[in-house]
Amino acid sequence: MAQGKATGVGLGLPDITMAKVVGHPSVQSAEELRQNTLEVTLPAVIDNLLGANIGANVSAEPAARDIVFRGDFDAVNAHFIDQEWSDGLPIVPPTRERVERFLAHTSRSPDEVIGVMLPDRRAATVWSVAVNGVMAGCRPEYMPILVALAEAMADPEYGVEHSGNTPGADTLIMLNGPIVKELGFNFTQGVMRDGFLPNTSIGRFWRLYLRNVAGFLLHKTDKATFGNTWRVVVAENEDVLQQIGWLPICADQGLPAGTNAVTVARYTGGDLCLSVTGSTPEEMMPYLTGFVVRLTSWQVVFSTAGGGGSLRPLILLSPILAETIARAGWSKQDVQRYLFEHARIPASQFQELAHHGGLNDKTITEQARAGQVPAMYAESDDPDRLVPLVWAPEQYMIGVTGDPSRNHAYVFAHNGRLGFPVSKRIVP
Repeated sequence: MAQGKATGVGLGLPDITMAKVVGHPSVQSAEELRQNTLEVTLPAVIDNLLGANIGANVSAEPAARDIVFRGDFDAVNAHFIDQEWSDGLPIVPPTRERVERFLAHTSRSPDEVIGVMLPDRRAATVWSVAVNGVMAGCRPEYMPILVALAEAMADPEYGVEHSGNTPGADTLIMLNGPIVKELGFNFTQGVMRDGFLPNTSIGRFWRLYLRNVAGFLLHKTDKATFGNTWRVVVAENEDVLQQIGWLPICADQGLPAGTNAVTVARYTGGDLCLSVTGSTPEEMMPYLTGFVVRLTSWQVVFSTAGGGGSLRPLILLSPILAETIARAGWSKQDVQRYLFEHARIPASQFQELAHHGGLNDKTITEQARAGQVPAMYAESDDPDRLVPLVWAPEQYMIGVTGDPSRNHAYVFAHNGRLGFPVSKRIVP
C-alpha cells in the first residue's frame, strides 16, 4: 500500500485510490484467495468507486540551486538522513562551490535534462548529477563518467523503473577505455573490493542517484525482499585484452574498442568460481560451464516469451584464465559458443525454474511451437532433453579483470529485461 501511494505521487496521480490484497496470492489456497478477495479487496474497490476522492498533500520540492540547510558537517549529515537524501553513510555536503567544481569538468549545460527518471518522474539534470557526485565523495574529474551513468540510467532499455522490485537486484557498472588508467581505477587484484576511490565512490553515486532523483526509497518504492548494497565499478584489464586479441565489453555492446565507456546491468547476485584448473580450454571449460549452470536458476524465466530472451549472464575471467584459453587459439566468441552448447539443463527443470520465476501460462515447448521462443526449445517432447539457458551464444557477456596471478572466475546471475545491459560513451 505504501509503495502504491508513493508511486502514485511520482506518476502524477496523488489522488489514486487503492484496495488491499491480503497476503501473497502465490502462497494461498484457491479458497483462501477467493475469501480474501471477496471479503477484503472487493468491498474496498466498490467503496473507492462510489466514495469521495480525497486528495493527497504533495509537498513542493526545493529548486535546484536553493540552499536547503545551513550548519556544520554533523548537522548537515543529520538533516540529509532525516530527509532521506542519504544512504546512511556520511555524505560530503554539496555546497554550491563544490558542485561548480564538478560542472567545470563537463561541456554540458548544468540545466540540461538528461532524461526523466521513474518512479518519481523527476528530471535528471547535469546539475543534479554533480550534486550527487559531490555527496558520494567522487572527485570533480569523474564528472563525465557520472553523466554517462545518468544517461544509462535514463535509457528505457535499461529499465530503471524495475530498480525497486522484490528480487532486490542491483547494478554493476563496468568501465572500458583509456580513462581506466588515467583516473586510477583498480582493474587487477581485489577489483570488486572497495578501497580505490574512483571504483568505490562512483559505485556509491549510482545508488544515491537512484534514491535522490529516480526516487527509490526503502519501505516505500524500493520493495527488495532482501536486497543488495551498491557495487564498486569493475574496470576491465585492457592490457590483457589487447595482448590476447579479445574485444572489451563495450565493443561487444556495439561501441568501438578503445572508447571510454560505461556498461550497466542489474544482477541478483553472483559467486566465485574457484580454481579453474587446466592448461587447455577443453580441460577448463566444463568446470566453468557447470558453475554457470548452477548460478542460473529462476532467471531462466527471462529466456521465455515473457522475458523476450533478455537473459545476459556475466562471466568475469581473471587474466590468467583468459590468457590460457586464448593461447589455445580460442576467441571470446569460441568461449561464448562453448557455453551456449554445453550450459544446458533438462527441459523439465527449465520449466520448473521458469514457473517459480513467474511463468504461469504456456510451457516452454508450447511457446516454441507458437514461434514465441526459438524452435530449439521444442526439438522433442522428452522432458529430459537438454535445453540452453539463453537464446544465442553472444548473449553470454564475458569480461577480463581481477588478480592476474589467480585462476578464478566470477559469475553473475542477470535480472533479464529488468536491468538490461546498456552502454554509453563517456564524453568530456
